[in-house]
Amino acid sequence: MSSNIEISEEASAAQAVDNHTDEQTTHTECPACSSRVIADDVETFCRDCGLVVRRDDLARTPTPSVHGPTRVSGPQEWAIEPTTAFRVDNGLGSRMDLGMDGNGNPLSTDRRRRLGRMRTFHQRLADRERRLADALRDVENISTNADLPRWVGEDAARYMRRADAEWLAGGRMAWESLACGAVLLATRAAGFEREPERIAHYAKTSHERACAAARKIRTECGLVGQVPPVRPAVVDAVLAGLDDELATETVLAYARLGRYLMGIADAEPIGPGTTRVTVAASAVYAADRLTDGKALTQAAVVAAGSRVCPTTTTRVSRYSRALHDAYRARHGQVAPATVLERATDGGRLR
Repeated sequence: MSSNIEISEEASAAQAVDNHTDEQTTHTECPACSSRVIADDVETFCRDCGLVVRRDDLARTPTPSVHGPTRVSGPQEWAIEPTTAFRVDNGLGSRMDLGMDGNGNPLSTDRRRRLGRMRTFHQRLADRERRLADALRDVENISTNADLPRWVGEDAARYMRRADAEWLAGGRMAWESLACGAVLLATRAAGFEREPERIAHYAKTSHERACAAARKIRTECGLVGQVPPVRPAVVDAVLAGLDDELATETVLAYARLGRYLMGIADAEPIGPGTTRVTVAASAVYAADRLTDGKALTQAAVVAAGSRVCPTTTTRVSRYSRALHDAYRARHGQVAPATVLERATDGGRLR
């Protein structure tokens, strides 16, 4: 019984060897033109038609473990991380020693003091780069949790780097808010339908501060003509909450003038560190002040804008005055209807 099993196993092994030999033999001919193939370096190809039949891409160079630290059990493998758009300076750092120079000679007192000042300044930049690395990690996490493609996250990382180059972080604008604002801009520029509330849900900041950061990056980094706003129809959204207080003709007039004032706010820029909803509410209130209607109150405008994104009376009062003054500085006492008619004829009003 056992001898039969051994004989069958030997027959199966011999058959497997024959099949492997036949398979190698079939690869000596080109499957396209039946010509003989030749092996050159890592490729086996046909000399007549040039068809590549097989590739051998094994890396035969020494592995990083050869240069790694040694232990009792043997060499230790180095950790190699890929270079991505979410890493600062490819993950490299700097070290400045105040004891000796590159040749091993001791430093003089003057050179030690000079190098000490350089190291202090470098440490400040290193701290900022560390914060930028954390912000880029937030960008990657937010874009991943929001089910966005990786290339959208890479675009957001580029916006975040431009915000860092313009020194936008600091004061009232946090790194976490700028990271979420960069993702909002990249999502809008890519054409993906994502609500700002949903994206801000995965961020380390509030919905209001994320929208404010998106507008700050767009207006202060020169992206107004390149990236569309996060909320394009925000003036209409504010006026939708005022339908009960305004007539239809008044709503249409305020909508046209409000969009024109929003263009001024983006060009100046006016209120770059606040949300687009706040600026839109301020534009609606400034439109009411610039016309003869005077039918709105700041409280009503704030209530209408807060349905979309929270805002306050103080902000609407401040930025509406700024928009009113910017309009007067451009057009003086010219009526808004005349300005809008000229802008429409010139093709500048959309």
